[in-house]
Amino acid sequence: MSFGSWSNEKESFAIMDKSVDRGINFFDTAELYPVPPNAKDAGITEEIIGKWLKGKQRDKIILATKVAGAASGWFVPPIRHGMTAIDKFHIKTAVEGSLKRLGTDYIDLYQMHWPDTIVPIEESLKAFDELVQEGKVRYLGTSNDSAYGLTKANETSKRLGISRFESIQNNFSLNNPRFLDELAEVCKQEKISLLPYSPIAGGVLSGKYNGKFYPKSARFAEYLANKNPRVQAMAHRFLNDKTLLATQKYVEIAEELSISPTTLAVAYSKQFEFVASTIIGARNLEQLDESFAAFDINLNDETMKKIKEIQSEVMYPMG
Repeated sequence: MSFGSWSNEKESFAIMDKSVDRGINFFDTAELYPVPPNAKDAGITEEIIGKWLKGKQRDKIILATKVAGAASGWFVPPIRHGMTAIDKFHIKTAVEGSLKRLGTDYIDLYQMHWPDTIVPIEESLKAFDELVQEGKVRYLGTSNDSAYGLTKANETSKRLGISRFESIQNNFSLNNPRFLDELAEVCKQEKISLLPYSPIAGGVLSGKYNGKFYPKSARFAEYLANKNPRVQAMAHRFLNDKTLLATQKYVEIAEELSISPTTLAVAYSKQFEFVASTIIGARNLEQLDESFAAFDINLNDETMKKIKEIQSEVMYPMG
């Protein structure tokens, strides 16, 4: 999602090439990217990935993208003049745009970026199913959804006998384990996969934000300096007193294990049986190495117990 903003085309190509060399074959993007989102740049990330795909063996890459959606009312996506309902017209319009920018005739996983609380889920799912029947999309997923939303969509697909959401892409990390409350049970019972995004909490879990010191080039430092209050709110979502305190404690655990905090965070996000793939991000090649180190790490019960204690005491204190 940073291709075209923080990462230029050359750097983006290098990141994807290094990832493929390491064995990664799943790439996730969205029509809205790059971030921070704006009408001028929307779609550039897909265009960069499309250029990179040329000359590659397409069937070796699992390509995922998203239709913007309504963002649950807290954010108006700056595309299609803010008209981003998850109805048949907008789904068809969005997928055709993504296919063109990506330079491909099919998308492996097409996701609803945010649920639409106005358009009936039946209409949305029927439109998505048509894309599957037409061969433009192989599988469907949702994102930023709730246990209720995922369950209702799943049951609706069963009732109508049409394609269902096979995956859900939600924020899930050491600093945000709320997925474990109810959504995890839905995923386990219904065999739906989680694709965690922001496993290092937008860089917070790397430990680079230290108290009041925010690196000038860091993502959330830039967000906080942005004059748009909505962009600032995106930073506060990840960067606040609780997350900074919890991160300090996770850094100590990482030191005990002789790994980096980033490696610990990525390892945690892939630790669970309902996780199909965890979505890492990087601005440059160097940032990939600490995430890749998590490939070979499984956290033991003792470490998971320490993590749960921090989450209970700092992030979600009881009583």
